[in-house]
Amino acid sequence: MQRSLKSQAAQIAIDLGQMRWLLFEQTETSISVAMLIVLISWLAIIFMSAGLFAPGNATVIVALMLAALSVAGAIFLILELDMPFDGVIQIPRGPCATP
Repeated sequence: MQRSLKSQAAQIAIDLGQMRWLLFEQTETSISVAMLIVLISWLAIIFMSAGLFAPGNATVIVALMLAALSVAGAIFLILELDMPFDGVIQIPRGPCATP
Protein backbone atom coordinates (compact mmCIF):
# COMPACT_ATOMS: atom_id res chain seq x y z
CA MET A 1 0.00 0.00 0.00
CA GLN A 2 2.79 2.44 0.93
CA ARG A 3 4.70 1.68 -2.28
CA SER A 4 1.56 2.32 -4.31
CA LEU A 5 0.95 5.63 -2.54
CA LYS A 6 4.61 6.59 -2.95
CA SER A 7 4.49 5.96 -6.70
CA GLN A 8 1.25 7.94 -6.99
CA ALA A 9 2.78 10.84 -5.05
CA ALA A 10 5.86 10.77 -7.28
CA GLN A 11 3.67 10.79 -10.41
CA ILE A 12 1.65 13.74 -9.09
CA ALA A 13 4.88 15.64 -8.33
CA ILE A 14 6.13 14.97 -11.86
CA ASP A 15 2.81 16.09 -13.35
CA LEU A 16 2.88 19.31 -11.29
CA GLY A 17 6.42 20.04 -12.44
CA GLN A 18 5.43 19.51 -16.06
CA MET A 19 2.38 21.76 -15.65
CA ARG A 20 4.51 24.48 -14.06
CA TRP A 21 6.98 24.26 -16.94
CA LEU A 22 4.14 24.44 -19.45
CA LEU A 23 2.78 27.58 -17.76
CA PHE A 24 6.25 29.08 -17.80
CA GLU A 25 6.63 28.40 -21.52
CA GLN A 26 3.26 29.96 -22.34
CA THR A 27 4.12 33.45 -21.15
CA GLU A 28 2.55 35.33 -24.04
CA THR A 29 -1.06 36.41 -23.72
CA SER A 30 -3.82 34.51 -25.45
CA ILE A 31 -6.26 37.44 -25.46
CA SER A 32 -6.14 39.51 -28.64
CA VAL A 33 -6.06 43.28 -28.32
CA ALA A 34 -8.73 43.67 -31.02
CA MET A 35 -11.14 41.44 -29.10
CA LEU A 36 -10.47 43.38 -25.90
CA ILE A 37 -11.13 46.71 -27.64
CA VAL A 38 -14.39 45.41 -29.15
CA LEU A 39 -15.51 44.05 -25.77
CA ILE A 40 -14.77 47.28 -23.91
CA SER A 41 -16.43 49.40 -26.62
CA TRP A 42 -19.51 47.17 -26.59
CA LEU A 43 -19.78 47.39 -22.81
CA ALA A 44 -19.29 51.17 -22.88
CA ILE A 45 -22.12 51.54 -25.41
CA ILE A 46 -24.40 49.36 -23.26
CA PHE A 47 -23.68 51.37 -20.11
CA MET A 48 -24.03 54.71 -21.91
CA SER A 49 -27.39 53.71 -23.40
CA ALA A 50 -28.63 52.40 -20.05
CA GLY A 51 -27.53 55.64 -18.38
CA LEU A 52 -29.07 57.73 -21.12
CA PHE A 53 -32.52 56.15 -20.93
CA ALA A 54 -32.69 55.61 -17.17
CA PRO A 55 -34.03 58.31 -14.86
CA GLY A 56 -31.30 60.36 -13.21
CA ASN A 57 -31.77 59.46 -9.56
CA ALA A 58 -29.29 58.19 -6.99
CA THR A 59 -30.45 54.56 -7.15
CA VAL A 60 -29.86 54.28 -10.89
CA ILE A 61 -26.47 55.98 -10.66
CA VAL A 62 -25.31 53.69 -7.84
CA ALA A 63 -26.59 50.62 -9.70
CA LEU A 64 -24.78 51.64 -12.90
CA MET A 65 -21.57 52.33 -10.98
CA LEU A 66 -21.72 48.96 -9.22
CA ALA A 67 -22.42 47.16 -12.50
CA ALA A 68 -19.55 48.97 -14.22
CA LEU A 69 -17.24 48.18 -11.30
CA SER A 70 -18.15 44.48 -11.40
CA VAL A 71 -17.59 44.29 -15.18
CA ALA A 72 -14.25 46.09 -14.84
CA GLY A 73 -13.27 43.68 -12.07
CA ALA A 74 -14.18 40.69 -14.23
CA ILE A 75 -12.10 42.00 -17.15
CA PHE A 76 -9.22 42.69 -14.76
CA LEU A 77 -9.35 39.13 -13.40
CA ILE A 78 -9.45 37.65 -16.90
CA LEU A 79 -6.39 39.65 -17.91
CA GLU A 80 -4.55 38.86 -14.67
CA LEU A 81 -5.22 35.13 -14.81
CA ASP A 82 -4.13 34.99 -18.45
CA MET A 83 -0.58 35.92 -17.41
CA PRO A 84 0.16 33.77 -14.33
CA PHE A 85 3.79 34.92 -13.80
CA ASP A 86 3.20 38.69 -14.14
CA GLY A 87 0.83 41.23 -12.66
CA VAL A 88 -0.82 41.65 -9.29
CA ILE A 89 -1.97 38.04 -8.95
CA GLN A 90 1.00 35.85 -9.76
CA ILE A 91 2.57 32.52 -8.99
CA PRO A 92 6.27 32.31 -8.19
CA ARG A 93 8.66 31.34 -10.99
CA GLY A 94 10.66 28.92 -8.87
CA PRO A 95 9.62 26.08 -6.61
CA CYS A 96 7.95 27.15 -3.40
CA ALA A 97 9.71 26.48 -0.13
CA THR A 98 7.58 24.64 2.39
CA PRO A 99 7.78 25.80 6.01
